Amino acid sequence: MRSICGTDCCSKCNRKNDCGGCTKTEGHPFGGECIAAECIKRGGFDEFFKVKSALIDEVNALGIEHLKIDDLDLLNGFYVNLEYELPNGQIVKLLEDNNIYWGNQVEIPGSDRCYGLAADEKYLLVCEYGCNGADPEIVTYKRR
Repeated sequence: MRSICGTDCCSKCNRKNDCGGCTKTEGHPFGGECIAAECIKRGGFDEFFKVKSALIDEVNALGIEHLKIDDLDLLNGFYVNLEYELPNGQIVKLLEDNNIYWGNQVEIPGSDRCYGLAADEKYLLVCEYGCNGADPEIVTYKRR
């Protein structure tokens, strides 16, 4: 089954029975928001590529050492929504499990840690974490 953005997300997803399908739900898989579907519904594929390109530029302009990206993937929130410990000891999640985000992962040279990023049109999150998302730390979380 093809999605609004043309990818075959359903064949790759282990939660497709919970989703409802992109086309069937009009871009609200899992009952949440999909950044790609929203862009395409608003302005077609021109808008989709414009938003994606602007986000790539925005991430690269952050000036975070070793964080340079050339592309973004669509990622399920439940997959990338890590728990972070704040300085006061509170544990928080910053994303929505049911949303689909632009995202990417970049290995940090000489380290066993990676940068992970997730963004929608409202927020950009860059974090650093170990294997399988262990010990995540917020690097940048900002309103776009």
